[in-house]
Amino acid sequence: MYSRLKIEILGNNPDYFLKKIITEKINIYHLERETKRLILIIDYSDYQKIKDIKTTYKINIINRYGFNKLEYYFKKFYLLIVFLLLGIMMNIVLSQMIFKIEVIHPNKEIRKIVLKDLNELGIKKYHFKVNYERKEKIKEKLKEKEKIIDWIEIEEYGTKYIVKVEEKKFNKKKDKCLPRNIISKKNALILDIDAYSGEVKKSINNYVSKGEVIISGFIYNKDEIVSKRCAKGKVYGEVWYQVKVDIPKYKEEEELLSNKKIGITLKIFNKEYKIIKPYKRYKKDTYNIIKSKFIPVSLSINKYQKTKVKYKKLTNKELNKLAFKASVKEINKRLKKDEKILNKKILKKIEKNSKIEVDIFVNVQENITDYQDISKITPEEMNKKEE
Repeated sequence: MYSRLKIEILGNNPDYFLKKIITEKINIYHLERETKRLILIIDYSDYQKIKDIKTTYKINIINRYGFNKLEYYFKKFYLLIVFLLLGIMMNIVLSQMIFKIEVIHPNKEIRKIVLKDLNELGIKKYHFKVNYERKEKIKEKLKEKEKIIDWIEIEEYGTKYIVKVEEKKFNKKKDKCLPRNIISKKNALILDIDAYSGEVKKSINNYVSKGEVIISGFIYNKDEIVSKRCAKGKVYGEVWYQVKVDIPKYKEEEELLSNKKIGITLKIFNKEYKIIKPYKRYKKDTYNIIKSKFIPVSLSINKYQKTKVKYKKLTNKELNKLAFKASVKEINKRLKKDEKILNKKILKKIEKNSKIEVDIFVNVQENITDYQDISKITPEEMNKKEE
């Protein structure tokens, strides 16, 4: 494979320089002549000869051909090639290891026991995977050791083991539901009543106070209580909250500058090794060379663009939006899956230095179901109270 260079020679009277090249018996494979410029393709071995006779002329390499081009790029991207090969080797080795073991079972104690036993039997984090025969033996030994385990399966997902466990079933007595009333947990406006057992004492859109009976466990015959039972059901009501949130007066905006850098990042587990340190503030574009969802190793080229921070005063619309978002986040901490925010309204705003304190009124649909034990109260006692 020939090694050749395409060069340009800049200076006054380039024909004079060309005559010197011909005198030195240097092979020319391509020639372009301009007033103050020559473009030549020569053998790489003759490049030094031309540099030695250049006098005041300027010589630049435009392109490379053959083996020299490969050598040039190898030297230029040497570190990248080394990291690429290192990444491939690590990818092969680490793909045969286990980095996470997850036991699936609702009982926390059983999960702990199974993890401990697996560790003792040879299935451990940051160790190599076991083959099928070894895995089957480990499963049998674990079942022999832990008599409460009826079935176990170890499934492999990349560098993770998912361990599914079932314990032996024993007959368990159901908790007996004692006589009770369903009462309101909070002051609220009733939105929905879903009664399975008991006598409904309130209607939708009724206001109730905390502790007030909504579904009674007492059974009436006309106006007289004749028996009692366990009231069952759910009640949802509209509950009210007042939330205070602090919002900054100014928002940060990043302005892109013209400064740019190219860097290489090697990430092993959660630790990053950067070949070139980025700017203090920057925008990053990442191009992954090696990345796998199965192993915690990646190699990437990063393009960093320097940025600077600008501060801009929030508009009233932006302020309201941020305040509502903060209030929703705060209220959602208290809510369960079957509960939701119905409405929100800003009551007032107070400026405090660099922040604005916002008061927000929030309407929430909540499960207001609570219980009142009536097992020790007799129907006769209740009838006397109502006389």
